[in-house]
Amino acid sequence: MPPRPTVWAGPPHAALLRTQPLPAPPSAPPPSGGPARVAFLFLVRAGVPLDFLWDAFFRNGEEGKFSVYVHSAPGFQLDRTTTGSSYFYGRQLARSVKVAWGEPTMVEAERMLFAAALEDPANQRFVLLSDSCVPLYNFSYIYTYLMASTKSFVDSFVDKTEKRYNPSMSPVILKDKWRKGSQWVALTRRHAEVVSGDKLVLQVFRRHCKMVVTKALLGQKPNYRRLGFGLRRKQISKGSTRMEHDCIPDEHYVQTLFSINGHENELERRTLTYTSWNQSSDPKDKMTWHPMTFEYESASPEQINSIKGIDHVNYQMEHRTEWCQCNTTSVPCFLFARKFSYSAAMHLLEAGTVGPLKSALLA
Repeated sequence: MPPRPTVWAGPPHAALLRTQPLPAPPSAPPPSGGPARVAFLFLVRAGVPLDFLWDAFFRNGEEGKFSVYVHSAPGFQLDRTTTGSSYFYGRQLARSVKVAWGEPTMVEAERMLFAAALEDPANQRFVLLSDSCVPLYNFSYIYTYLMASTKSFVDSFVDKTEKRYNPSMSPVILKDKWRKGSQWVALTRRHAEVVSGDKLVLQVFRRHCKMVVTKALLGQKPNYRRLGFGLRRKQISKGSTRMEHDCIPDEHYVQTLFSINGHENELERRTLTYTSWNQSSDPKDKMTWHPMTFEYESASPEQINSIKGIDHVNYQMEHRTEWCQCNTTSVPCFLFARKFSYSAAMHLLEAGTVGPLKSALLA
């Protein structure tokens, strides 16, 4: 089973600490002269299925303090025929790639989002989100949380049990710089520039970090999550046999890039996006290690509050506990969660999680 960080709710006193106000966002305005913005970067297949929830989230926010960017399938347009939320009209990138899970195209799409958002100097924080991500708080709280920290939020750890590192990555990527973590990151502008500007590490990932196990190898439809952890195969290339390592680029690229460039001390080494991983007692099912999908019943206020109550993350591989703080103030670990179905997102909207029900889609 691939190791994943475990999350825990803190003792009763932690709830009291979380009621303390967050530190104020930095007063220095961005070069644009206006308020600093949070860029919400959506990595989607085509449309934005939970646009009604995000519509309410942005509608309860402050104009001028956020921007929206969407990477979707090439040729897809966000307009009145594909989304009911005006916040997404025309927000698709002018250039996009066809994304395949477990391929470098996932990382390329992420980099395109960062590059597009960096064109606006007002954007100072950059949050990567999937099409099944939801906010757990209203806009004001999330904005203050992100702006109050001078660090980026990047889940990053050393996994000594997995075999994804390929010696062929050396000397650009040495084994002791190899990192793993969630792809759902929240970056400062400086760190977004590092990701967008990289070419060297990306080229190595393109060559040596991708899924290589085929259906023919197993004689059945492969479960990609299972195959991503440590399986290898022999490839025939011009009559020669060589060993390739299965690798999932989006779980390693940003983390390894920051490790190589010496930025790890500038990170909160945790993700802001909660994921519930399967807890099946079936060993075969455990091997698949897939994220669970929240439905209407499992997105109850009680369940959401339990996620909000998590105040630290345990990284067993590193014998490290990451207490969730912002400038020494104890804070909830997670601002977002995934994977949420349409009905689960509707439950959040009904419960007022993102603020008063103001979605134009439901007016």
